[in-house]
Amino acid sequence: MSVLRNIKSLAPLLDRVLVQRIKPEAKTASGIFLPEAAVKEQNEAQVLAVGPGLLDRDGKRLPMGVSAGDKVLIPQFGGNAIKVGEEEYTLFRDHDILAKIKE
Repeated sequence: MSVLRNIKSLAPLLDRVLVQRIKPEAKTASGIFLPEAAVKEQNEAQVLAVGPGLLDRDGKRLPMGVSAGDKVLIPQFGGNAIKVGEEEYTLFRDHDILAKIKE
């Protein structure tokens, strides 16, 4: 069994999207550090890689809704979790991404 040592060696297939959740701030604007129990997991993530997309009945590629570098809103649960070292990543299908965040 091979062990994944670097997330960059993972290339999503078809309509899969590789994301990493954005960690919430553990410090308030005034500089107060919050305990872990008070920091809620966010549903925002950074898109790291996307697959080429699904093929339609005519064999044409359907475009992906997001691209690498996008900030997105993801479901609280679901996807396939991947752990590389201490970092956690998740693979979602393109249609599972809830929204693209424009800043």
